[in-house]
Amino acid sequence: MAGIDYSQKIPNNVDLKSDKRLQRALERWQPDYIEWWKEMGPTDFNEKDVYLRTAVSVEKDGWANFSYVSMPEYRWGIFLTPHEKDPLIQFGDHMGQEAWQQVPGEYRNWLRRLIVTQGDTEPASVEQQRLLGHTAPSLYDMRNLFQVNVEEGRHLWAMVYLLHRHFGADGREEADQMLQRRSGNPDHPRILSTFNEPIEEWLSFFCFTMFTDRDGKFQLLSLAESGFDPLARTTRFMLTEEAHHMFVGQTGLQRIVRRTLEVMKEFPDADPAEKGAFPLELIQRYINFWASSCYDLFGAEVSSNSANFFASGLKGRAYEDKFEDHTALNQFKAVERFVDGKVVTEDVPLRNAMNEVLREAYIADNQKGVDSWNKECEKAGVPFRFYLPHHRFNRQVGEFAGLRFHVKTGEPMGEAAYQAMLEETMPTAKDRSHVKSLMVGVREPGKFAGWIAPPLRGINGQPVEMEYVKL
Repeated sequence: MAGIDYSQKIPNNVDLKSDKRLQRALERWQPDYIEWWKEMGPTDFNEKDVYLRTAVSVEKDGWANFSYVSMPEYRWGIFLTPHEKDPLIQFGDHMGQEAWQQVPGEYRNWLRRLIVTQGDTEPASVEQQRLLGHTAPSLYDMRNLFQVNVEEGRHLWAMVYLLHRHFGADGREEADQMLQRRSGNPDHPRILSTFNEPIEEWLSFFCFTMFTDRDGKFQLLSLAESGFDPLARTTRFMLTEEAHHMFVGQTGLQRIVRRTLEVMKEFPDADPAEKGAFPLELIQRYINFWASSCYDLFGAEVSSNSANFFASGLKGRAYEDKFEDHTALNQFKAVERFVDGKVVTEDVPLRNAMNEVLREAYIADNQKGVDSWNKECEKAGVPFRFYLPHHRFNRQVGEFAGLRFHVKTGEPMGEAAYQAMLEETMPTAKDRSHVKSLMVGVREPGKFAGWIAPPLRGINGQPVEMEYVKL
């Protein structure tokens, strides 16, 4: 069914009430989730009414309702896209067979690993962003932050449902641990390194929602192809919500660029930093940091895990239907490797290169955002152009982990030259100090901090001047 039953304690469209045991288990988990939210979610704003959207169906159009709600009262729930009639596995060794409605025993551990890894990222991002409300550059931006936060919380619910529903005691234990790990905690950190990075200011937040949430998009796209039907249907609806998160990041950075260009035009002989803006070079350094960190999220260029996940039908390629061959047998992909101090290209079995297939699609999608920022520079007559860091730069995972490559060209570098380059291409202590110095919250409706331009339009057809958070 497409409609969502909001009469239940846990809103859902999976007929949860028909499985009393599962319903009781999730209702026992629910108070722990609320406690986690109050402890680790957005600080000091839980009593405020926020103009939030809530899913009311899983249809493509008209699926969301907008209204004021305090965040702890947000109706987090379990929403799957409608069940296709007789769905089939679309790729891998089981292609053409009926999609699994229950966990295939031989793939149980792999499937649980995929779900837990995806699920762990959702509360992690909430924890990373928990202090940002205090320095929001406008009520519009504060509302967008909180919308991202509550939807990341709902995505956690999506993965927890799968664990409870399909993995028994092991799944319940994994769900509990998702509320016990903490972003950046040295003893009990989140699973993936990017989700342990601090996000203490809004420039990092916009980079995170631009680059890290876009990684989430591509991971969800590949899981939406899964032969395990409940996972595929869950992630398809998550993608609907995820689109807004990337919009926040891409347009947020575009508005920062636009404002800097305005300051440069008004004060052509001054450093934009002296006028309360972010120099374009500083913005680029933050892009380099966050984008390169996200490259690692796709894993190693050559991976037996990626081959296993594809062969088993658990994780496909993004937009799998666009490929001609869905078995990836007897096919090869040219992959870069680092051998004897040189970058070489080797043909590897395509199944072992699925991480690289996904990473390349991700980089191409990021470029669209970079192009939009460069159009702002072109319109302003400023010769500066933003770029994505090279995929070999600053890598901690895969073929190029810990090695030294140029940020733009990807050419190998010596240690001394590399360290000197980092001073110009990665955020410095001075950069971070300047960015933090401008993080002063703006609470008046319709007003914006001096380092960011207003959006072109408001939320859901509302005016930009609307009181999006009632403080």
